[in-house]
Amino acid sequence: MPKPRTRKKAVYTPPQKSQQVKVSPRWLAPTMVAAWLIGILWIATYYVAPRAPFIGDLQNWNLLIGFVFIIFGVVLSTRWR
Repeated sequence: MPKPRTRKKAVYTPPQKSQQVKVSPRWLAPTMVAAWLIGILWIATYYVAPRAPFIGDLQNWNLLIGFVFIIFGVVLSTRWR
């Protein structure tokens, strides 16, 4: 009768836990929220006063500018710990 085979290694070895806790830079959260607010306010201003001196010249590019600020805030939010 053959001998049963046994494993020489453990089935699962959990990874070592890192000693350092990752912390976000202090400027990250305020910059993230400010980017969201600037983007929303830019788009809202364009809809409320489309003929304002600076905003009227850009026409529909105002939407792109507002969304760029909002997307920048979202990208920063992925870095927040």
